[in-house]
Amino acid sequence: MFKIITILSLIALGLFAAGDATFSGKRDLNIPAIIMFFIFIAGTLGITKWAASKTKSASDFYTAGGGITGFQNGMAIAGDYMSAASFLGISGMIYLSGYDGLIYAVGFLVGWPVILFLMAEKLRNLGKFTFTDIAAYRLDQTKIRILAAFGSLSVVTLYLIAQMVGAGKLIQILFGMDYEYAVILVGAMMVIYVTFGGMLATTWVQIIKAVLLLSGVTFMGMMVLAHFNFSFTDLATQAVATHSKGQAIMAPGGFITDPISAISLGMALMLGTAGLPHILMRFFTVGNAKEARKSVVYATGFIGYFYLIIAVIGLGAIVFLNSPEGAQYYTDGKLIGGGNMAAIHLSHVVGGDIFLGFISAVAFATILAVVSGLTLAGASAISHDIYAIVLRKGKASEEDEIKVSKRSVIIIGVVGVILGIAFEKQNIAFMVGLAFAIAASANFPILFLSIYWKKLTTRGAFIGGFIGLITAVVLVILSPTIWVEILGNAEAIFPYKHPALFSVSAAFIGIWFFSITDKSAQAQNEIEAYEAQNVRAETGIGADGAVDH
Repeated sequence: MFKIITILSLIALGLFAAGDATFSGKRDLNIPAIIMFFIFIAGTLGITKWAASKTKSASDFYTAGGGITGFQNGMAIAGDYMSAASFLGISGMIYLSGYDGLIYAVGFLVGWPVILFLMAEKLRNLGKFTFTDIAAYRLDQTKIRILAAFGSLSVVTLYLIAQMVGAGKLIQILFGMDYEYAVILVGAMMVIYVTFGGMLATTWVQIIKAVLLLSGVTFMGMMVLAHFNFSFTDLATQAVATHSKGQAIMAPGGFITDPISAISLGMALMLGTAGLPHILMRFFTVGNAKEARKSVVYATGFIGYFYLIIAVIGLGAIVFLNSPEGAQYYTDGKLIGGGNMAAIHLSHVVGGDIFLGFISAVAFATILAVVSGLTLAGASAISHDIYAIVLRKGKASEEDEIKVSKRSVIIIGVVGVILGIAFEKQNIAFMVGLAFAIAASANFPILFLSIYWKKLTTRGAFIGGFIGLITAVVLVILSPTIWVEILGNAEAIFPYKHPALFSVSAAFIGIWFFSITDKSAQAQNEIEAYEAQNVRAETGIGADGAVDH
């Protein structure tokens, strides 16, 4: 493994040396940033080596043997959830559009009570490795796992694109390195973490990253507020006075222009959280349902605090980057690296080169932690759901399953790199919004109804779930974002940017209709099996406990 790491480090250094010094995102080489960057990478690779020595079984690889505590898991969930879209994307949105950026922050947070009160305990009691274990608990394993794997991989792909774009831009600014090489480097690092360390390495990378990110944004927020005697009112007033849109940045409508888009986005962010495969997977890493509940409470606290600070950082970026001293962060009237980099430039304003180095390393850590979780979720959908249960009918050995999983990680890494390069110009919070829309349309309805609705049948879940998934994907493609901005057509076929209102409704109606019209003997057996499922969901009797190492 260390041969691979050494080769990668040499390639990375070679790429930095070969970086094109003339591109528009170039800044002077920041030595403190590069030092912190490599300290973080060395530390996380050390964790990966330690985790690799502990990862013996499929349970270790997918769920860290169920031995993570509630507090650790809460911190790791926060680390997994506070993605590049949250840190760079939302602060960038507030910098560009003001109030509308906060809608994303609130939406991302509001999904957590749904998980706490409706899902966390049931997930831990019913599942083993992936959320599909729950959806397929009393239904036809083959059909439901195929559907859930499609849903998971669609979400993982979109989410991965957003993280790759953020990472590429960040390294481009930091090292003066070509965007394409930067994305390839991130892809390689991610494959190493997940292939060798599995869930244990991913968990600890996420915990460390959460601590660093919360520390960094706290310092940044305090430094911004210190300029205004810790008065948020004064900061907001100055932001209005400074921004080119003036008072309009404090009103909705800058980014979301109509009520249907607002409701659609709100639904996607709220319900999508409870359908994200890499977040749901984290509930199987704790020992019991009580720890699962505790982990959501801790995660909600950390995440809520984080979004409050992001509002301050976004407004701070408006004030400081539009001041005369902020002119150095622009070329040809545009912010270097685009709106996604507003928080990075602000860190340089408030803390100089050393703090810029710290925040850049933390932002990179943020991206690596999230892509590791995503890749693991995607790989588990392929290896556990498709290979072990659909293709091998549950007869695959653990060794074979882990081998397939590790190969899947490499494939997902390559796909992530290619798509990251293709989607270079997209706002990353927006890309994540689309991922949430698909999670809310394909994964959430099946998961929710399989736990709470007795009359759900395989036919209803399979047809209704695919209706939700296909509707969400087709409407995203026909929306202005892809149909006009990427494919270059004159007018969008579907007028709204966010499809969730339509696709989530279609999924629930489809699942309900095709379930109640299913009169087969199999459907009757599935309805009767609900009682046994419900006993286990409520009590945890029969659920897997933690593995003792």
